[in-house]
Amino acid sequence: MYDKVNWPERYDPKISALYALNDIDVKAPPEVVWKLLVDAENWSNYFPPEDRVKILTGGSELALGTHFSRVTVGFPMTLDVTEYEPFTRLSWATTVDGDETDSSAYHGWVITPTDNGCHVLTEETQQGSFFVEELGRKHPGALYRYHQDWVERLARAAEAEAETEAEAAKPAP
Repeated sequence: MYDKVNWPERYDPKISALYALNDIDVKAPPEVVWKLLVDAENWSNYFPPEDRVKILTGGSELALGTHFSRVTVGFPMTLDVTEYEPFTRLSWATTVDGDETDSSAYHGWVITPTDNGCHVLTEETQQGSFFVEELGRKHPGALYRYHQDWVERLARAAEAEAETEAEAAKPAP
């Protein structure tokens, strides 16, 4: 059994308008997946739709309390990292910039070691008129599809990185 996201009460899937769960087994260590996830400004290296991410506070990687921005499917958003457990858990709360309907979202990642690498699970809930209209009515299923594409590309990138690291660690002939 795999762990799930630790939900703040207001974002619990049982009371949220929209919810998606995506997961995948990855043939790479949790540390490799983690490195790709916390390097938010470079997500587009393996997931092109996330090409407008900017860390606004702190260092060059996501950490607890990091405030960052991104433009997702054409909409500017502001995010705050609320959970950060290295190699295991990463979550953030999201607000849509300029939205006056109090729409918000919560996105979490959970990485569980396995015999062959790790299992990556991501869940997101969304609430408010903006998300209900854009993703619920106009594009049903879009949240699930977007995240499925993301976890699949993350898995491929992590596996390629792990393979590169393994090759580099081999002794020269």
